[in-house]
Amino acid sequence: MKHDLPSTAVGFKEWAYVCESLVQGVQSLILRKGGIHEGRGGFEWKHRQFFLFPTWFHTQGERLTWVPENAESFPPEDERTSVEIDGFATLEQVWKVTDWSQMEEIAPLHVWKEEIVKERFVYDEESCLHVALVRAYKLPERWSFPYSKSYGGCRSWVNLPEQGLSLLEKAVPAMPDAEWDAVARQLRDLLN
Repeated sequence: MKHDLPSTAVGFKEWAYVCESLVQGVQSLILRKGGIHEGRGGFEWKHRQFFLFPTWFHTQGERLTWVPENAESFPPEDERTSVEIDGFATLEQVWKVTDWSQMEEIAPLHVWKEEIVKERFVYDEESCLHVALVRAYKLPERWSFPYSKSYGGCRSWVNLPEQGLSLLEKAVPAMPDAEWDAVARQLRDLLN
């Protein structure tokens, strides 16, 4: 991995298929409005480096334009006994987008269906979304550890066991450098 390694293991909770799209190099964006338990200030990018913590609900495949070829299903959160993590990401740049036309322009760069993006965009008092350009990395092996109830709930960030940090030295970029640079340039041209 090109970046300095973090000293603590933090997970960013995201739909399992979105995590997979990042790890497979299908996209380099995360769209976020915020979880119910994010507090009065709403969602905030508290960490610049994080593990991609997959969450599951049975209809997520219907809300995306892309699903993995051998799409796995996961047990409901209240039945989970373990967590399997395949990826890590670094936050490269964030935009708070308040103009729906900009969201339409970046649609080819992500896997969410338009109606889901629109639903998130108009949700709450302010019509906006945080668009994050991330650099995703594939871990050298799947990191599996016991599920804890502390990982549950509508929050974006969770603290994870420290042993996962040892996998980062051998993590490889999910998207080739030239391709990622082109996506980053296109996104910056559209949103800056």
